[in-house]
Amino acid sequence: MPTSLWHIQQASRVVRQGGVIAYPTEAVWGVGCDPANDAAIQRILELKSRPAHKGLVVVAADLSQLNDWLLPLHDDDLAQITPTWPGPVSWVLPCKPEVSSLLRGQHDSLAVRISDHPLVRALCLEVGPLVSTSANPAGKEPARTPLRVRQYFRDQLDAIVPGQLGGNAQPSQIRTLDGQRLR
Repeated sequence: MPTSLWHIQQASRVVRQGGVIAYPTEAVWGVGCDPANDAAIQRILELKSRPAHKGLVVVAADLSQLNDWLLPLHDDDLAQITPTWPGPVSWVLPCKPEVSSLLRGQHDSLAVRISDHPLVRALCLEVGPLVSTSANPAGKEPARTPLRVRQYFRDQLDAIVPGQLGGNAQPSQIRTLDGQRLR
C-alpha cells in the first residue's frame, strides 16, 4: 500500500500524542517516537528489550531540525558529515547536556541521521525529528516487512505507516568524527 499524505498526518498525530510508530526506512523497518518524550522512548526500549545505556538514533529531514539536540559543529566536522547527508549514515555527534539519557545512553553524544528516504523525510517535515531504531526485539533480525513488524510487536504499536523500504541492503552505518565505524 502506498503512503499518502493522510498516513503521514495520522502518524504525526500519533507521535505528537506520545505514541510509538513503525515505518519503513532505507533498509529495514524502524520504530520511532518523539525524541523529547521520555515515556515514549522508555516504551521503545521496553518493546525492544534494549538497554538504555546504548542510546538511540535520531533521524531528521535536515540539519536545522537537530539544533535543539546537538552542540554547534566545527566547520571541519561539517565538511566530513555533509557529503554523507541526506543518506544512510548516522553520525555520533556531541549533544547538549540536557538531552535525555534515555536517548543518548551513557554518552555525551547522540547518533543522528539526515535521511534520504522519502517517507522518513516527509514524517520529519511534518512532526520534527524522530527516534529511529530498527523494528526488532534485541537479538532478532530487523524487520524487513510490515508482517514481521506485526509478528514482533503484535498490538503494542500505535501505528504502522505503510510504505516501501529504500534500496539499501544493510541498516545505516554509524560513524564517529574520529573515523571509527561503529556499524
